[in-house]
Amino acid sequence: MSNSFARIKPRTWYMAIALLAVVGLFCVRSLALNANANGASGDHPAVTSAESSSSTPGKNLGESMSKAFRDAARQVLPSVVMITNTPSVVKTSGNSLSEKDFANSPFAGTPFGDLFKSNPEMRRFFKEFPSTPQFRGHQSEGLGSGVIIDPSGVILTNNHVIAGGGRIMVRLHDGREFKAVSVKGDPKSDLAIVRIEGAGKLQAAQLGDSDKIQVGDWVLALGQPFGLEDTVTAGIISAKGRGIGETARDSFLQTDAAINPGNSGGPLVDLDGRVIGINTAISSNNGGFQGVGFAVPIDLAKWVSHQLMGKGSVQRAYLGVGIQPMTAQLAEQLHATPSEGVVVSDVRPDTPASKAGLRSGDVILEFAGHTVSKPWQLQGLVEETPAGSSQKITVLRDGKQTALEIRPAVQPANYGVAENESAEPSESGSPQTSNFDKLGLAVETLTPEVAQQLGIRNPKGVVISHVESGSPAESAGLSEGMVIAQVNRKAVATVAEFRQALGHHPLKDGVLLLVHSKEGSRFVVLRVEE
Repeated sequence: MSNSFARIKPRTWYMAIALLAVVGLFCVRSLALNANANGASGDHPAVTSAESSSSTPGKNLGESMSKAFRDAARQVLPSVVMITNTPSVVKTSGNSLSEKDFANSPFAGTPFGDLFKSNPEMRRFFKEFPSTPQFRGHQSEGLGSGVIIDPSGVILTNNHVIAGGGRIMVRLHDGREFKAVSVKGDPKSDLAIVRIEGAGKLQAAQLGDSDKIQVGDWVLALGQPFGLEDTVTAGIISAKGRGIGETARDSFLQTDAAINPGNSGGPLVDLDGRVIGINTAISSNNGGFQGVGFAVPIDLAKWVSHQLMGKGSVQRAYLGVGIQPMTAQLAEQLHATPSEGVVVSDVRPDTPASKAGLRSGDVILEFAGHTVSKPWQLQGLVEETPAGSSQKITVLRDGKQTALEIRPAVQPANYGVAENESAEPSESGSPQTSNFDKLGLAVETLTPEVAQQLGIRNPKGVVISHVESGSPAESAGLSEGMVIAQVNRKAVATVAEFRQALGHHPLKDGVLLLVHSKEGSRFVVLRVEE
């Protein structure tokens, strides 16, 4: 075969190639004519299958998303309510604005001025608008949202929506209004339960599982922003376990679904229409939505609402420790792994923690079989534990794991509140002080009198009397009035002991300080580059 192929003359080659090319062009032309004829006759679509398949995926995806949003909203909206909180004492009467108020409004001098000045509903709509705070006093009415969680008329909302002891009114999805017959709130979680009667059997929302929700999942926020009833916005879960300092139980879901004044207490739902959070707060520098909203996880809301409905208040368990997150600097000093475990900064006397043998400087790795890496995780696990039950706890102590058994007790009502919150650090007179140029701080021996003024329970240590601006001490978060109780896990009670403890450890390697303040106790790593 190869020999005969090789014997073909060049001229014959050229003629064969030309003949094949002509035949090929003829075939392609015939196929094209047939396709056009079929398209014109209506037997087949004029658009080719390749073009059709390339144009449909995006459209199909959009239609699928729209349908998911519609179905979820349709399922939940009948369970979403508007809540108004009108104080019993109205500061001002009448619906007209004063000349001063109107002159300061953003509508003065515009074509909308007369409409706004004469229309009470317009003023009510804008009463929470950030740029017009002067309009708040005329109606003196708070506005929020809620979600029905029991057909008998039980509604879950935020505590700040119902706070203040005003007249609570609930407007249902069908327009009917009812006065609340019972209101129970929990400020620590910013959750509350409102009960109405006489509405018949209501449609309750389905509650989901916030622990299973993942960052990037689509969610919808429903409520009454600025009084606009039955508003639905879409976004994703941006983060979980967010601490923003708004409540004593910071473990929020973060979302970019639009949340505005009036959305508070409304549901955050997944695309199956299940409530996975209660919209609570936004991060904003102008009072309006800027892409960062927060919701209380529904898992916490279930537990709180169950206690409010059953007991009228929330009963939490506690250990009696001060805790703080593990950082890379602390991990180096405590022979631990960064971002693993929770550091015990303080153990209060005569508490479950002290009875179980927990110590300051221990790193809690597990509680009741659950691995913990953040303070809010440990806090949530402990608080929901039945008081008096025996629980196993694993701690890292001096680089070695130790197993302990602990019995959480009922948390006292004033737990976590300083004994003297109003006390201010006293001004130093002329006591003996010790200045450390490299650290940028001055300390003095703590006396019982000064400890009482500072609200410190255990008057042992040295008190910081001065911190230089821009110094390593300031960079580490130290400030005047703080009490240093330990240096590298060793207790110090005098200035001399403090100086001696510092002298035995190179500052470039970092010094571990246990610091007390009105806010509690925490470990601080102070490092000076030499």
